[in-house]
Amino acid sequence: VETQEHYKSRWRSIWIMYLTMFLSSVGFSIVIMSVWPYLQKIDPTADASFLGWIIASYSIGQMVASPLFGLWSNYRPRREPLVISTAISVAANCLYAYVHLPHSHGKYYMLTARALVGFGAGNVAVVRSYIAGATSLTERTSAMANTSACQAVGFILGPVFQTCFTLIGEEGITWKLIHLQLNMYTAPVLFGALLGVLNIILIFAIFREHRVDDMGRQCKNINFEGEESGVLDQDTEGNIDHVAVVAINFLFFVILFVFAVFETIATPLTMDMYSWTRKEAVFYNGIILSVVGIESVIVFMVVKTLSKKTGERAILHGGLLIVLVGFFILLPWGKKLPNIQWQEIKNNSIPRTTSTEMLMPFWSLQVMQLPSNHTGEPVGCPVTQSWCLNTPMIYLAQYISSDILIGLGYPVCNVMSYTLYSKILGPKPQGVYMGWLTASGSGARILGPVFVSQIYTHLGPRWAFSLICGVVVVSLLLLEIVYKRLIAFSVRYGRVQE
Repeated sequence: VETQEHYKSRWRSIWIMYLTMFLSSVGFSIVIMSVWPYLQKIDPTADASFLGWIIASYSIGQMVASPLFGLWSNYRPRREPLVISTAISVAANCLYAYVHLPHSHGKYYMLTARALVGFGAGNVAVVRSYIAGATSLTERTSAMANTSACQAVGFILGPVFQTCFTLIGEEGITWKLIHLQLNMYTAPVLFGALLGVLNIILIFAIFREHRVDDMGRQCKNINFEGEESGVLDQDTEGNIDHVAVVAINFLFFVILFVFAVFETIATPLTMDMYSWTRKEAVFYNGIILSVVGIESVIVFMVVKTLSKKTGERAILHGGLLIVLVGFFILLPWGKKLPNIQWQEIKNNSIPRTTSTEMLMPFWSLQVMQLPSNHTGEPVGCPVTQSWCLNTPMIYLAQYISSDILIGLGYPVCNVMSYTLYSKILGPKPQGVYMGWLTASGSGARILGPVFVSQIYTHLGPRWAFSLICGVVVVSLLLLEIVYKRLIAFSVRYGRVQE
């Protein structure tokens, strides 16, 4: 029987993991709105295409690091990869604050800094594997939902912190002794570095290795012989169902892919369909996506209770159906065409959105500054996109309805994927497996914008959203095929009743 002291220590450690997840997502989003102007300031040779690489470098770094940190956590105390990964993020943030010092190639230093921040964020695989091993079956869904909620709140609050630091201004304060410029571009990353140092201190002071079996009984850590080891767990015998593992990896990839497409396509779609200027598109979509973020956090909280009544598989099925309906609503209907942008204004005008710019997520478009004489900014659907001449417009009501549905379905699918995955793996070391799942999500976030830049730009929304619907339908069929295999490890071997 688990003692009260062990229970308290276990949950204190889980709360430290929640904080680590929150800080990881803040590290990504806290500089997104300022990357473009800072890049232009430190290296005038950088263009919008290079900005796309800087944005993507975070996900690439995380995709590479996740399996490595996961493997590390399988054989050594998890405190080691957690501290090292956080220290890498702290060092990368400090590097970002000094990229203005070199007289040339500043853009490559910035690219390196953001890639290293992403590499440090590979610790989310360690976080989720620890939470999976430190919770019983009945606690797992709630803990995974809390983890995802902390991650979502980090993504929401990052830009808020950035906005607060804009009060410092572009010039800010210079500390000549260490050549440090404290301004609106460097203050956010230095704040992120400070939070990282605090996280490391808390990991040393509070975090302890704990593991319980599916029934909640204290067990020995099977990745290493630690001081917190308890009773030897005899329930590790048996093989993992790798068909179920691969299926969840595929489903998770699809879930993050369609959401990456959704957030990337927001700005170009609304500019094309509703003749919004770049500033209007960024402002209105910023409001919409903030509301979607708040909606997602609420869903994370509600799904914990709902899953106890219906089970994770049924909720995952329902979440995918909601996402499917959300994208189906976005298909163009009717006969009214969008306003066509015929002219191409030159001489210091704003260029039309190119496929390179569409490669970037909506947040990178937010920071593209309008020139001072932007009264002649062309609006509407560019005639260079041939589909604008024959594809009906997507009404604003369709777009808003789709946002609400996708904002409901995505968090449901996200939490259920992680929860089912951790239960399928059971008492086995989960570090590497969680690493691959995180890498799948990072790959999806890289490919989503590429999909938008190619399919949407050249073929239009009808093809883009039809293909997305097709991918989701395939996912639903796969879920039906493997439905009976998506059960907990201990249930599969008859140790626990489902």
